[in-house]
Amino acid sequence: MDFDLSWLLWGLPIAFVLGWLASRLDLRQLRMENRQAPKAYFRGLNFLLNEQQDQAIDAFIEAVRNDPDTSELHFALGNLFRRRGEYERAVRVHEHLLSRGDLSRAERHRAQHALALDFLKAGLLDRAEEALRKLEGTAYEGQALLALLAIYERSRDWAQAADVARKLETAGQGNFSGRRAHYLCELAAHAADAEAEGLLREAMTIAPGAARPVIELAALQRRAGDGRTAFETLARLAQASPASLGLIARPLAQNAAACGLEARALVMLQAGYDQSPTLDVLEAIVTLVPADEARQWYARHLEREPSLVAASKWLAGEKLEHEQYHPQVQRALEHAARPLVRYRCAACGFEAKQHFWQCPGCQAWDSYPPRRVEEL
Repeated sequence: MDFDLSWLLWGLPIAFVLGWLASRLDLRQLRMENRQAPKAYFRGLNFLLNEQQDQAIDAFIEAVRNDPDTSELHFALGNLFRRRGEYERAVRVHEHLLSRGDLSRAERHRAQHALALDFLKAGLLDRAEEALRKLEGTAYEGQALLALLAIYERSRDWAQAADVARKLETAGQGNFSGRRAHYLCELAAHAADAEAEGLLREAMTIAPGAARPVIELAALQRRAGDGRTAFETLARLAQASPASLGLIARPLAQNAAACGLEARALVMLQAGYDQSPTLDVLEAIVTLVPADEARQWYARHLEREPSLVAASKWLAGEKLEHEQYHPQVQRALEHAARPLVRYRCAACGFEAKQHFWQCPGCQAWDSYPPRRVEEL
């Protein structure tokens, strides 16, 4: 069959037109990609990598103006404002996102969470609480509950904190029994005696190994004039939790002295001291023995531990060759030993004269070991 050249003449122009159309489509696609990834966005990323936040903010603002519909640019800009402490501008960015009708459900939740963080960082706790409450049932619910817990602890709203802690525990976010026990103890501190006892016993049920509710229950019993019951309460804790003996040694000795149980208390304290020779247990023993035997206990402690605190106490009753210099030497030793009898937070290093259940510095719970600085 003969080949018809007319088909070739018709095919060449058609092929040329199809090629031209394909090139135009490629150019349009390239322009769309350029709009989706504006140069200002990449400049902003470059500034961020070089830790130039001012220039990064300017670049992102330009990118948002060029493409106001891109939510990722708004999130990046809002996060930058928050990191720089410009919380009002961050709030405006995230509120603008929430006002958009074309935002997907996931992005709306993300914007709501970012807005809550803005309020939280700015210290606007009431507005942060309201924003966090709106995240219930979303992917950010766990993070929102943790933030709410921090808010209620900070504002000392222990009832609300206990409720949030229960929700977190139910959601499988961790074990909050220790914190819940602390919240009940805080509530008991401001309640009448009968109600306080119920709260403390509930705390003991929630966290059986916690020392605080037992110690505070014993203090409540002592104030009610029942020193023997208070002693038995502390004695059970000493047996169940030997590590807490340093915290209860002094009230244990005081209750024993009040109800004639010194001999029994001494046996318990000496056994605990043999296991762990701490200054608090030593001081409790000293209060239950005669003065001459007390000095022997300080000397015995010095044989086991190089303690400046114990040396100062021992030297206080010792006669020196140059007795006229004894007061000056004693004052110098006590001054040097004073920082060593403080407690230190294991989380942030904050030191205090008394033992805290919640660190005043970093707000961590149970971060104070029951040992003095000298023993750490």
